[in-house]
Amino acid sequence: MKLSVIHAGDFKLDGGAMFGVVPKSMWQPLYPADENNMIPMAMRCLLVEDGNRLILIDAGMGTKQNEKFFGHYYLHGNHSLDASLEAAGYHRDEITDVLLTHLHFDHCGGAVEWNEARSGYRPAFKNARFWSNKEHWEWAVHPNGREKASFLKENILPLEESGQLAFLEGDKLSDRFEIIRVSGHTESMMLPLIHYKGRKILYAADLLPTPVHLPTAWVMAYDTRPLLTLEEKPRIIEQATAENWVLFFEHDTKTECANLIQTEKGPRIGEQFLLSEL
Repeated sequence: MKLSVIHAGDFKLDGGAMFGVVPKSMWQPLYPADENNMIPMAMRCLLVEDGNRLILIDAGMGTKQNEKFFGHYYLHGNHSLDASLEAAGYHRDEITDVLLTHLHFDHCGGAVEWNEARSGYRPAFKNARFWSNKEHWEWAVHPNGREKASFLKENILPLEESGQLAFLEGDKLSDRFEIIRVSGHTESMMLPLIHYKGRKILYAADLLPTPVHLPTAWVMAYDTRPLLTLEEKPRIIEQATAENWVLFFEHDTKTECANLIQTEKGPRIGEQFLLSEL
């Protein structure tokens, strides 16, 4: 097995939304906001070469939305999905599987692109199977008022129309690629747990978008069921600490990976490092 970090871009989100009920006086020293109260976010995907499969976890927000849309999210920096794939020695046409943790635009938008005539949309990975699950798919295609702006039909329906959509059943994509489902952020979000070099690596997605979100009460305002997150997060963190999992952070701009250590106050972030250092 080989793992490669794929950077799909950088953007910004409102700091208050990212930290929910936590006062700004507590999160600002840890994640400084700009004059618009926006904080920088990464879109850090993961490429897993597992036997004859090349599996991409999440795909960023893509490039097909209009200028007004991107203006809300302050895209910046030089990272792009294709450039990062090339730097890792791959091309998007080699991708066999795309595992979408959930269908919010900053996780799945890059899975769909304009067709050549710009008259419609097509999957951005023409040889891939796109993995979701029935429960989350139904949640996304019939969105509630809270999440409607995050579930964009142009990011979702072309996957089904192409015939490349598949629903994961059970808790494995392969023998070394497990799935943990959580539903506090959104219904049936899938967290990959990858067996690699004798360790387990948890792709934390939006359960733990940054290391700063480790404390139980630090829950995003974007979560649809924050009280459920308050149950799911400590349970997973306790297991991750006990079994010495590596946490892989999708949205943190500085920290790629970390382990957890047990302290008198409970689990805390321990060593922070690059995936390549494993």
